[in-house]
Amino acid sequence: MRVLHVVPSYLPAIRYGGPIYSVHGLCRALAASGHEIHVATTNVDGPYNSNVALNEPVDLDGVFVWYFQSKVGRRLYYSPSMMSFFQEKMVGFDLVHLHSVFLWPTWAAARIARRKGIPYLLSPRGMLVSDLIKRKSRWLKTAWITLIEKKNIQYAAGLHVTSALEAQEIRKLRLDTAHIYQIPNGVEEPIQWTKEEVAEDVVGVIQQKPYVLFLGRISWKKGLDRLLEAWSKITTIPLVIAGNDEEDYLTTLMKKVDELALHNRVSFITRSVSGVDKEALFAAAGIFVLPSYSENFGNTVLEAMIRSLPVVVTEEVGAAYVVSESRAGLVVKPDALQRTLQDLFFDSERLAHYGENGKAWITKHYTWPGLAVQMIQCYKEVLQ
Repeated sequence: MRVLHVVPSYLPAIRYGGPIYSVHGLCRALAASGHEIHVATTNVDGPYNSNVALNEPVDLDGVFVWYFQSKVGRRLYYSPSMMSFFQEKMVGFDLVHLHSVFLWPTWAAARIARRKGIPYLLSPRGMLVSDLIKRKSRWLKTAWITLIEKKNIQYAAGLHVTSALEAQEIRKLRLDTAHIYQIPNGVEEPIQWTKEEVAEDVVGVIQQKPYVLFLGRISWKKGLDRLLEAWSKITTIPLVIAGNDEEDYLTTLMKKVDELALHNRVSFITRSVSGVDKEALFAAAGIFVLPSYSENFGNTVLEAMIRSLPVVVTEEVGAAYVVSESRAGLVVKPDALQRTLQDLFFDSERLAHYGENGKAWITKHYTWPGLAVQMIQCYKEVLQ
């Protein structure tokens, strides 16, 4: 099978977090199973450009990645050279898999696919959520759905979601959707590392171990404000918040830290954390927490679980069902964060039990090779 994946930005642009890692994990597993997998993307890396070859395939772990330049309209990832690629090359693919909404590459690829009679699968990646649409650029996104995305969804051969929660949110929008396929994200195995490789800022933080860890994008949707409110009532447990700042949300959080007098109990690492530094942060943590307002899945939950780290998540996290099914931690209401984290942190027997359960469950159900088999079956159904 020859499949073209369309992603606004791709590796090595790690600033964009979980979705890109998930798409690459999937593509790599599909390629390893014998399929020819191509990715069309841009060279946009925040305000910069990735140092990559343009307009030709770059082999990343057996995946052929095509980078195209975006100059004007970078916020929407507009790229004339990508459009030319779609017009000239798309006809050679069996299927197109789109990984975004509200962005130009998805609109362009869906339009060309329809013209050429090529079926396409659409993965909204958590962006078709009513609360997110209302909170950020409501009128613009509502207009975009009406004028563009509605048609993209209507003519898609199927929608791919990573959780039942994401499917539920899409149905709330009352769009004319095709069949919805639920296939979760996978997780990578931990890498080997040594203390000598750990960055200085991480070394300073892990000396507080054990602590409660949040690792992810520093964004309003992650619920970090309500986590800090919970911490105003917790006096004996360190909290570490690590991840790259988005939309200057760190300024808001630091005001919260000042108001609640939390400087001595909360540590920040405000950058993208990966590789050895990520391993060190996980290894020194006692609990992983994800208190999101909205989360279509939550890859970091699985990353914590495969490292035998107990997890606490709010009900709005898509991967909450994984936590419940595996008994790898607790799913809580926001107002129970403080009580739950404080009680669990000092219960070593429960922590060990949750950690063992999580690792076993993820190893059995959420590695990429097994999920690639599910996605291939989805592709076959779409092509029937």
